[in-house]
Amino acid sequence: MIRLFNTPNFLRYILPNRVWGISSPDAVYLTFDDGPTESLTKWILDYFEEEKVRATFFLVGENVKSNPELVEQLKSKGHVVGNHTMHHEKATKVSGKMYLDSIKEASKYIDSNLFRPPYGRLPICIGAKIKKDFRIVMWSWISYDYDKRIEINDILKKADRIKAGDILVLHDNVKSEDRLKILLPELIRKIKAKGLRFEVISS
Repeated sequence: MIRLFNTPNFLRYILPNRVWGISSPDAVYLTFDDGPTESLTKWILDYFEEEKVRATFFLVGENVKSNPELVEQLKSKGHVVGNHTMHHEKATKVSGKMYLDSIKEASKYIDSNLFRPPYGRLPICIGAKIKKDFRIVMWSWISYDYDKRIEINDILKKADRIKAGDILVLHDNVKSEDRLKILLPELIRKIKAKGLRFEVISS
């Protein structure tokens, strides 16, 4: 089983209009996909308040619709939110119109010009249309927190390669909850030990 934790550099050249990393001498950009979820988002918020960490949350519209108060809590604590479609559609599995309509619908609940495609799948033709209204944010390091076939210790070993400017992706969903509660504190400690700080992605 081969898993690429770091995004291959050639993608930055093929798709230069997407954000793969952010130039910084000492900051990393922690991001979460799929939320908000009632129990896990609250846990993340409480933990980050203790650790003085801020992050960027790419939210699914239907989850925001069910948990609007969590979005207000995220914003009030200095976190940033982004659009992750209304129903977490994969762009390669639905029509372009359906996908764009999903983003538009999600925008009714998520006030942001940041967008991340679910599953990281986004055909160039659709991406060009989205780019007119959104900053498309990808990532340079993925945690695989949702994949129970990968041991948490192995994920933390791969985190040794995290460096300034990296955009890291984790998941705020039921599938990842148990593992994330173990992984996230260790990951935060490891990154802080590198002398790196956490910043949000600006719109």
